[in-house]
Parts: sequence; structure tokens; C-alpha cells
Amino acid sequence: MAGSVLRVARRQLSQRGGSGAPILLRQMFEPVSCTYTYLLGDRESREAVLIDPVLETAPRDAQLIKELGLRLLYAVNTHCHADHITGSGLLRSLLPGCQSVISRLSGAQADLHIEDGDSIRFGRFALETRASPGHTPGCVTFVLNDHSMAFTGDALLIRGCGRTDFQQGCAKTLYHSVHEKIFTLPGDCLIYPAHDYHGFTVSTVEEERTLNPRLTRSCEEFVKIMDNLNLPKPQQIDFAVPANMRCGVQTPPPA
Repeated sequence: MAGSVLRVARRQLSQRGGSGAPILLRQMFEPVSCTYTYLLGDRESREAVLIDPVLETAPRDAQLIKELGLRLLYAVNTHCHADHITGSGLLRSLLPGCQSVISRLSGAQADLHIEDGDSIRFGRFALETRASPGHTPGCVTFVLNDHSMAFTGDALLIRGCGRTDFQQGCAKTLYHSVHEKIFTLPGDCLIYPAHDYHGFTVSTVEEERTLNPRLTRSCEEFVKIMDNLNLPKPQQIDFAVPANMRCGVQTPPPA
């Protein structure tokens, strides 16, 4: 990707996302798919990015962005989701100037395609793209440029991880992705996942490195666990995946 679009930012202190911090962080929840959407903004430039928006809550997100006086540059997806339709396509209409972003390896349409090592710049901050395949081939983790927080999508959940039994998933690949791309971050780096089903909102690298019941096992044990989850098929997969391959834009029914 051209450096003029996605530029590497200097390492800067984020001081987390509290009221006095330079970076603004909002974590929002969509209850049907238990999806977290994250809004990050630079308080000085007012530039912002949105991670993993959901179609049904995109109007809520757009309203919040307007209320906070932010300018949304990018609506970013950590991967091609199977349990909900992304809101990135709708946000492009609601907030002109916003561009959709997804990994090139996802095979999905977007205004911008990113690869491992690319950085998404907003004001004084940047999100580093770390390829973390396994749940799907196109999964990525976004790491704030000072390594204070990571948005792990479905690769790493709080005390869990994304399933690997569809969308070309691979348990062995996921294990190595998490251990090599996420667990190598500082121990106090905050982990913000794309989903949670137990009421948790945030973890840390050190917590998951030592307490995650799946990923503290050997790779062979992990693969056995993942191969025997026997999870039901996601309810929305048959229409969510095709829509998400088109940036969340659904094909109208035939006349």
C-alpha cells in the first residue's frame, strides 16, 4: 500500500484511553453477535478509525463520531466475519470521506487492502498491522504504535480464541500466530478482542499468556482441543460472509 495513504507513525505514548489521554478510545457492544466495535481518535487532529463495525449499529457509531467532533478516516475489519455483516460499507455513506479497510488475504472488497507490517495513521497515532491467520487466512491484529493495546479480532479472545473449523481455518496456524505475533508484545499490553460471551471487556498479554486455557497448552494439545469443540454453525454465516466479501454491501433481491 502506498506510503502516502498508510504511513508509519513515530512511536508515541498513548497513556491509554482515559479522559485526559491524548488518544480517545471507546468500546461499543453489539448484543446479537456479541461483537465489540472500537473507536480510536486523536484528540488534537480529531482524526479517527473504527475497528470491526457492525451493520445494525453503524448509525449509532456514526452518531457518536459526530457528537465527539471526530473525522472518521477508516472503517477497518480485523477479518471477513461470519457472525455479522460489517458496517464499513454503510459508514462510507453515513460519513463521506471514510474508507473501508481489510486484509488483502481476506479476498474481500474494500477501498484499501492492508498487509502484514502496514500502519494505519490517524493524527499522531498509528495502528500496526500484524497478520494473525488461523481463524481465517486474512485475520489481522492491530497494535497501537506504542504497544500499549492490541485489537486481536477473533484470533485471541479473553481466555479463549476464535474457532478454526470453517473459512479455511487452521488450528496450528492460529496457535503460532498468537504465540509469535501477540504473545511477544509487552505483558501489560491491553488485549481488546472482537467478541466476548462472558461479560469481559479487556485483558492483557500477560494474563492470556499465563491463564488462557487453550493457548497455554502445547501446539499438539491445542489442535486436539480445537478439533473437538463441535460448535454449531454460526446463524448468520450464509448471508454474512457473502455480504462481507463485498464490504458489507448486500445484493438487492431480484425484481
